[in-house]
Amino acid sequence: MERQARRGGPIAIGGFSAKTVEDGTDDVTEREPAPQLRRRLGRADLRAVPEARRALRELLRQWGKQGQSDVAELLTSELVTNAIVHTDHDALLTATVGPRGLRVEVRDFVARRPRLRVPVADDGTNGRGLFLVQSLADAWGVRPHGVGKAVWFELEAGAA
Repeated sequence: MERQARRGGPIAIGGFSAKTVEDGTDDVTEREPAPQLRRRLGRADLRAVPEARRALRELLRQWGKQGQSDVAELLTSELVTNAIVHTDHDALLTATVGPRGLRVEVRDFVARRPRLRVPVADDGTNGRGLFLVQSLADAWGVRPHGVGKAVWFELEAGAA
């Protein structure tokens, strides 16, 4: 899994952060299922962006973190928008919460990897999505899957 840490990781997508998380639980029966959101995002359907934000807000409210959802909603809308605007296929949004925090992943069906661009003042508002993800997420990355890729971010429990 490719991973980048917030502030200080390499800018190139595909670097690994120094932080790795080990699960200290060996017995699977002791774990409770993590609350999860799964949504199919329709091809070129920009209505999916505010719908994803609302669904994530509700998930975080059930988790008890509704007052801290602004960053999570912003980053989720960036990933959803990228998948809708830069591919010509459906995508799948998955958000999972647990004791360690929130993980959001948007999986699409295009193998082309996203490019992280440093925003330029003359560039309008385009090209800032992954820069925001890199700046605000505790970890993020891109991982290939059978057909396409998944772009993901994590926010620790105190930040989600």
